[in-house]
Amino acid sequence: MEEEFKTVMTLNDAISAQMVAAMLMDNGIPAAVFGADSTALTNMVGNIDVKVNAADYDAAMELINAPGEELPEEEGLTT
Repeated sequence: MEEEFKTVMTLNDAISAQMVAAMLMDNGIPAAVFGADSTALTNMVGNIDVKVNAADYDAAMELINAPGEELPEEEGLTT
């Protein structure tokens, strides 16, 4: 059975996306960054998504929205 991924944050740079993914993983939520390779190849800034398994989406959003979390400024959230 294939696991569905959900986007928890869309950012403009790979470093910020990696920071968000690392914070989620440090808290026990597997996360992955999508789109970073294509922006690196074109040397441009673009939409880079941080995604989690659909089952972890609510917990990830709670962490991202928790008061006191120092996260990069988000470009937008996808639900």
